[in-house]
Amino acid sequence: MVKVRLARFGRKKRPFYRIVATDSRRRRDSGWIEVLGYYNPLTDPKTIEIDMDRLNYWLSNGAQMTERVSKLKKIYEERMANA
Repeated sequence: MVKVRLARFGRKKRPFYRIVATDSRRRRDSGWIEVLGYYNPLTDPKTIEIDMDRLNYWLSNGAQMTERVSKLKKIYEERMANA
């Protein structure tokens, strides 16, 4: 099963995340299928960038979003609506 989840990058205590489509049986940071965006929690305001076309493609093909990615998607959509 394909999941849309976060893959952690960055150094110790300086996280940076990519939003990726990956096989749910793989490790968190290895072997993703496609990078769909990124999330940087250290900036003010937090930086979120998502390719909504590709995310919707994966969701329409049966991929499941994790809870955190679902929250980030809602925040991103609100920001785009207000921009």
